Amino acid sequence: MRTSQTRNGQSVRTAAPQDGSERDGSTADVGQRPGGWFFRRAGAYVALTKPRVIELLLVTTVPTMILAADGLPSFWLIITTLIGGAGAAGSANAFNMWWDRDIDQIMNRTKKRPLATGEISPRAGLVFASILGLLSLTWFALVINWAAMWLTLAAIVIYVVGYTMILKRRTPQNIVWGGIAGCMPVFIGWASVTGELSWAALALFGIIFFWTPPHYWPLSIKFKQDYANANVPMLPVVSDDKRVAAEMVGYTIAMIACSLLLTPLAGMSWVYTVVAGALGAWFLWSTIAMLRRAQGRASGKLGAMKVFHASITYLSLLFVAVAVDVFLPF
Repeated sequence: MRTSQTRNGQSVRTAAPQDGSERDGSTADVGQRPGGWFFRRAGAYVALTKPRVIELLLVTTVPTMILAADGLPSFWLIITTLIGGAGAAGSANAFNMWWDRDIDQIMNRTKKRPLATGEISPRAGLVFASILGLLSLTWFALVINWAAMWLTLAAIVIYVVGYTMILKRRTPQNIVWGGIAGCMPVFIGWASVTGELSWAALALFGIIFFWTPPHYWPLSIKFKQDYANANVPMLPVVSDDKRVAAEMVGYTIAMIACSLLLTPLAGMSWVYTVVAGALGAWFLWSTIAMLRRAQGRASGKLGAMKVFHASITYLSLLFVAVAVDVFLPF
């Protein structure tokens, strides 16, 4: 407490600020300091691109490029491909937030996104997404090659139009077919090196395609009520946990088949084959364990997020094995 000037002959006591500003003699918060507004706004635009999603996409790109080159591609090609890929993914994610800003305001998981809170206006978000997308396409066309550019354009269109605008609010299979966009980085990485695609690239595509449902549906289970409130028919919203878990097991088996198919198609060694088989068996067991919990539980935890985190570990280690296998002397 502190004493103010006397009012009508009596002292008026007021509460001292609780944020510590009196101690250092400043009442300005971070946002009011020089440059604070700029960094806060820049951070909001970065958030539009969903950086953590981009990180996972790029994890698959570099090993794919190494496999396509049968060795280490030039450092310049790797960096330019990653820059273009990050820009394209960021553009698609920003378009996604722009279109979904209405349901993002409803869902607890997304209500703090910049377009949902109004920190960035819809017009500014649309302009940002458009410019970022055009720059990434131009970058691929001028710096890398046209094949990579067309594949990048396809990835953006599939995610923005196919998934976000058409599938997401209409069908529980939204993430299955919309997930094709998340598979495109392996095509883009392969085309950046070779200028074309191959059967090996298609096997890598298949791994991520079949990986996507058992990766995303556990997250959808955790936020099932959010999706229900927003009228988004994710499979866990419209089906029971047993069906969701059973379909996850099926997709995981198909994913493992694609990972093993890569051995003859790309000439992988027995080391990759053993690692892919072991990783696949481990992840398959995690989905089967979730199915068993769904079938037998009354009120216990389903453990869906354990499978979600396991899926990220699986994909990361598998693509590390792809990259390492190229450099083995046998």
